[in-house]
Amino acid sequence: MAGINKVILIGNLGADPEIRTFDNGIKKASFSLATSESYKDKEGNRVDQTEWHNIALWRGLAEVAEKYLTKGKQIYLEGKIKTRSYEQDGIKKYFTEIQGDNMTMLGGRRDSGEIPPEISSQYEKPRQAEEGETEDTPTDDLPF
Repeated sequence: MAGINKVILIGNLGADPEIRTFDNGIKKASFSLATSESYKDKEGNRVDQTEWHNIALWRGLAEVAEKYLTKGKQIYLEGKIKTRSYEQDGIKKYFTEIQGDNMTMLGGRRDSGEIPPEISSQYEKPRQAEEGETEDTPTDDLPF
């Protein structure tokens, strides 16, 4: 049986997106997204708990992020968890991020026509890296 890897987040950008453009023209946007939840402790005091998520958007979504997303903006994001490893000073380290597939910008000037209310990359699914290749070395022979 195949597994499911699906993440849904609503949160605020912790910083402006960092945009990388690769030699083949493909763009990647990276940023942190804060999600918060509140609960009451035993004494009845409100406690806010914030989680920070590393987000990666590719191609068309990265272009939208570059144009419209800034620190503090609230978004709805659907994607999947991706973990990669690397070695630093002889120690294996892991990096986990959410690879966004669909995004909706929330709040603000949605109805003014300035910002498109919903952006989807269903037609631009990121390809899987082949063995020996990293996400930082995309190739030109994309299957779509």
